[in-house]
Amino acid sequence: MHIPDGFLSTSTVAVASVISIGGVAGAVKIVGKELKEKQVPLMGVLAAFIFAAQMLNFPIAGGTSGHFMGAALAAIILGPWAGVLIMTCVLIAQCLIFQDGGLLALGANILNMGIIGSFSSYYIYRLIISFNNSRNAKLVGSFVASWVAIVLASIACALELAISGSSPTSIVLPAMAGVHALIGIVEGLITTVVLRVIMASRADLLESQPVTR
Repeated sequence: MHIPDGFLSTSTVAVASVISIGGVAGAVKIVGKELKEKQVPLMGVLAAFIFAAQMLNFPIAGGTSGHFMGAALAAIILGPWAGVLIMTCVLIAQCLIFQDGGLLALGANILNMGIIGSFSSYYIYRLIISFNNSRNAKLVGSFVASWVAIVLASIACALELAISGSSPTSIVLPAMAGVHALIGIVEGLITTVVLRVIMASRADLLESQPVTR
Protein backbone atom coordinates (compact mmCIF):
# COMPACT_ATOMS: atom_id res chain seq x y z
CA MET A 1 0.00 0.00 0.00
CA HIS A 2 3.05 2.25 0.24
CA ILE A 3 2.82 4.56 -2.78
CA PRO A 4 6.17 5.20 -4.53
CA ASP A 5 7.08 8.55 -6.05
CA GLY A 6 5.89 9.20 -9.59
CA PHE A 7 2.46 7.61 -9.23
CA LEU A 8 0.56 10.61 -7.86
CA SER A 9 -0.15 13.90 -9.59
CA THR A 10 1.23 17.13 -8.17
CA SER A 11 -2.21 18.26 -7.02
CA THR A 12 -2.90 14.95 -5.28
CA VAL A 13 0.47 15.07 -3.53
CA ALA A 14 -0.20 18.66 -2.43
CA VAL A 15 -3.70 18.00 -1.04
CA ALA A 16 -2.67 14.80 0.75
CA SER A 17 0.41 16.51 2.20
CA VAL A 18 -1.58 19.46 3.52
CA ILE A 19 -4.12 17.15 5.18
CA SER A 20 -1.37 15.01 6.69
CA ILE A 21 0.64 17.96 7.95
CA GLY A 22 -2.49 19.34 9.61
CA GLY A 23 -3.35 15.95 11.07
CA VAL A 24 0.13 15.32 12.44
CA ALA A 25 0.39 18.85 13.85
CA GLY A 26 -2.95 18.36 15.60
CA ALA A 27 -1.82 14.98 16.90
CA VAL A 28 1.41 16.44 18.32
CA LYS A 29 -0.54 19.16 20.13
CA ILE A 30 -3.27 16.89 21.49
CA VAL A 31 -1.04 13.96 22.46
CA GLY A 32 1.49 16.27 24.09
CA LYS A 33 -1.26 17.76 26.21
CA GLU A 34 -3.42 14.73 26.98
CA LEU A 35 -1.17 11.65 26.96
CA LYS A 36 -0.32 10.38 30.44
CA GLU A 37 3.33 10.02 31.41
CA LYS A 38 3.18 6.24 31.78
CA GLN A 39 1.73 5.92 28.26
CA VAL A 40 4.68 7.63 26.56
CA PRO A 41 7.03 4.60 26.68
CA LEU A 42 4.19 2.48 25.30
CA MET A 43 4.14 4.67 22.20
CA GLY A 44 7.76 3.79 21.56
CA VAL A 45 7.15 0.10 22.15
CA LEU A 46 4.19 0.06 19.77
CA ALA A 47 6.10 2.01 17.11
CA ALA A 48 9.01 -0.46 17.32
CA PHE A 49 6.66 -3.46 17.16
CA ILE A 50 4.72 -2.11 14.18
CA PHE A 51 7.93 -1.14 12.37
CA ALA A 52 9.33 -4.65 12.81
CA ALA A 53 6.02 -6.36 11.97
CA GLN A 54 5.66 -4.36 8.75
CA MET A 55 8.97 -5.78 7.56
CA LEU A 56 7.48 -9.27 7.45
CA ASN A 57 5.53 -9.99 4.27
CA PHE A 58 3.08 -12.87 3.98
CA PRO A 59 1.78 -14.45 0.74
CA ILE A 60 -1.68 -13.62 -0.60
CA ALA A 61 -3.65 -15.16 -3.46
CA GLY A 62 -2.37 -14.65 -7.00
CA GLY A 63 1.29 -14.35 -6.11
CA THR A 64 0.84 -11.06 -4.24
CA SER A 65 1.99 -10.41 -0.69
CA GLY A 66 0.91 -8.18 2.16
CA HIS A 67 2.12 -6.96 5.51
CA PHE A 68 0.77 -5.82 8.85
CA MET A 69 -0.33 -2.17 8.94
CA GLY A 70 -0.70 -1.70 12.69
CA ALA A 71 -2.83 1.45 12.85
CA ALA A 72 -5.70 -0.32 14.58
CA LEU A 73 -3.47 -1.81 17.26
CA ALA A 74 -1.97 1.59 18.12
CA ALA A 75 -5.31 3.42 18.01
CA ILE A 76 -7.20 0.88 20.12
CA ILE A 77 -4.57 0.97 22.87
CA LEU A 78 -3.65 4.68 22.90
CA GLY A 79 -6.34 6.43 20.87
CA PRO A 80 -6.44 7.71 17.27
CA TRP A 81 -4.23 10.76 17.77
CA ALA A 82 -1.42 8.72 19.26
CA GLY A 83 -2.01 6.20 16.49
CA VAL A 84 -1.40 8.93 13.90
CA LEU A 85 1.92 9.86 15.52
CA ILE A 86 3.05 6.26 15.83
CA MET A 87 2.20 5.47 12.21
CA THR A 88 3.84 8.69 11.03
CA CYS A 89 7.10 7.78 12.75
CA VAL A 90 6.99 4.27 11.30
CA LEU A 91 6.23 5.48 7.77
CA ILE A 92 8.95 8.16 7.85
CA ALA A 93 11.51 5.61 9.03
CA GLN A 94 10.51 3.12 6.35
CA CYS A 95 10.64 5.80 3.67
CA LEU A 96 14.05 7.17 4.63
CA ILE A 97 15.78 3.92 5.59
CA PHE A 98 14.23 1.30 3.32
CA GLN A 99 12.78 3.48 0.53
CA ASP A 100 9.42 1.83 1.23
CA GLY A 101 7.11 4.49 -0.20
CA GLY A 102 8.22 7.67 -1.92
CA LEU A 103 9.32 10.83 -0.15
CA LEU A 104 6.93 13.01 -2.14
CA ALA A 105 4.17 10.46 -1.59
CA LEU A 106 4.80 10.38 2.17
CA GLY A 107 1.87 12.70 2.85
CA ALA A 108 -0.50 10.36 1.01
CA ASN A 109 0.86 7.31 2.80
CA ILE A 110 0.46 9.01 6.18
CA LEU A 111 -3.07 10.05 5.24
CA ASN A 112 -4.06 6.54 4.18
CA MET A 113 -2.38 4.35 6.77
CA GLY A 114 -1.91 6.83 9.60
CA ILE A 115 -4.93 9.11 9.67
CA ILE A 116 -7.61 7.04 7.94
CA GLY A 117 -6.30 3.81 9.43
CA SER A 118 -6.16 5.11 13.00
CA PHE A 119 -9.44 7.02 13.15
CA SER A 120 -11.57 4.48 11.28
CA SER A 121 -10.32 1.56 13.36
CA TYR A 122 -10.68 3.36 16.68
CA TYR A 123 -14.26 4.50 16.20
CA ILE A 124 -15.40 1.21 14.70
CA TYR A 125 -13.87 -0.58 17.69
CA ARG A 126 -15.52 1.81 20.14
CA LEU A 127 -18.87 1.42 18.39
CA ILE A 128 -18.74 -2.36 18.67
CA ILE A 129 -17.78 -2.45 22.35
CA SER A 130 -20.40 0.18 23.18
CA PHE A 131 -22.96 -2.61 22.76
CA ASN A 132 -20.95 -5.20 24.68
CA ASN A 133 -17.85 -4.43 26.73
CA SER A 134 -16.88 -8.03 27.43
CA ARG A 135 -13.44 -9.47 26.72
CA ASN A 136 -14.70 -11.44 23.73
CA ALA A 137 -16.49 -8.40 22.31
CA LYS A 138 -13.25 -6.42 22.51
CA LEU A 139 -11.42 -9.13 20.60
CA VAL A 140 -14.12 -9.30 17.95
CA GLY A 141 -14.20 -5.53 17.77
CA SER A 142 -10.43 -5.36 17.28
CA PHE A 143 -10.61 -7.86 14.42
CA VAL A 144 -13.43 -6.06 12.64
CA ALA A 145 -11.86 -2.64 13.18
CA SER A 146 -8.50 -3.82 11.85
CA TRP A 147 -10.09 -5.36 8.76
CA VAL A 148 -12.20 -2.31 7.95
CA ALA A 149 -9.28 0.09 8.54
CA ILE A 150 -6.93 -1.61 6.11
CA VAL A 151 -9.64 -1.91 3.45
CA LEU A 152 -10.58 1.77 3.81
CA ALA A 153 -6.90 2.76 3.61
CA SER A 154 -6.51 0.71 0.42
CA ILE A 155 -9.59 2.33 -1.10
CA ALA A 156 -8.18 5.78 -0.34
CA CYS A 157 -4.91 4.72 -1.96
CA ALA A 158 -6.74 3.43 -5.03
CA LEU A 159 -8.74 6.65 -5.39
CA GLU A 160 -5.57 8.73 -5.16
CA LEU A 161 -3.97 6.66 -7.92
CA ALA A 162 -7.10 6.93 -10.04
CA ILE A 163 -7.40 10.70 -9.56
CA SER A 164 -3.75 11.03 -10.52
CA GLY A 165 -4.35 9.13 -13.76
CA SER A 166 -2.03 6.26 -12.84
CA SER A 167 -4.74 3.64 -13.28
CA PRO A 168 -8.48 3.63 -14.10
CA THR A 169 -10.80 3.46 -11.11
CA SER A 170 -12.50 0.36 -12.53
CA ILE A 171 -9.18 -1.50 -12.37
CA VAL A 172 -7.29 -0.13 -9.38
CA LEU A 173 -10.20 0.09 -6.92
CA PRO A 174 -11.39 -3.54 -7.04
CA ALA A 175 -7.80 -4.78 -7.26
CA MET A 176 -6.64 -2.85 -4.19
CA ALA A 177 -9.78 -3.47 -2.16
CA GLY A 178 -9.88 -7.15 -3.08
CA VAL A 179 -6.27 -7.87 -2.15
CA HIS A 180 -6.47 -5.87 1.06
CA ALA A 181 -9.70 -7.58 2.06
CA LEU A 182 -7.57 -10.72 2.27
CA ILE A 183 -4.66 -8.92 3.92
CA GLY A 184 -7.17 -7.51 6.41
CA ILE A 185 -7.92 -11.00 7.70
CA VAL A 186 -4.28 -11.44 8.73
CA GLU A 187 -4.23 -7.85 10.04
CA GLY A 188 -7.24 -8.63 12.21
CA LEU A 189 -5.77 -11.88 13.49
CA ILE A 190 -2.45 -10.25 14.46
CA THR A 191 -4.20 -7.36 16.21
CA THR A 192 -6.50 -9.73 18.06
CA VAL A 193 -3.67 -12.02 19.18
CA VAL A 194 -1.57 -9.09 20.45
CA LEU A 195 -4.54 -7.62 22.34
CA ARG A 196 -5.34 -11.02 23.82
CA VAL A 197 -1.77 -11.30 25.12
CA ILE A 198 -2.00 -7.79 26.58
CA MET A 199 -5.31 -8.63 28.25
CA ALA A 200 -3.74 -11.70 29.83
CA SER A 201 -0.51 -10.08 30.98
CA ARG A 202 -0.99 -6.30 31.22
CA ALA A 203 -4.71 -5.59 31.20
CA ASP A 204 -4.03 -2.22 32.83
CA LEU A 205 -2.61 -0.96 29.53
CA LEU A 206 -6.06 -1.25 27.99
CA GLU A 207 -7.73 0.41 30.95
CA SER A 208 -5.85 3.71 30.49
CA GLN A 209 -7.94 6.44 28.95
CA PRO A 210 -6.99 6.76 25.24
CA VAL A 211 -6.38 10.19 23.74
CA THR A 212 -9.45 11.06 21.65
CA ARG A 213 -9.45 14.86 21.57
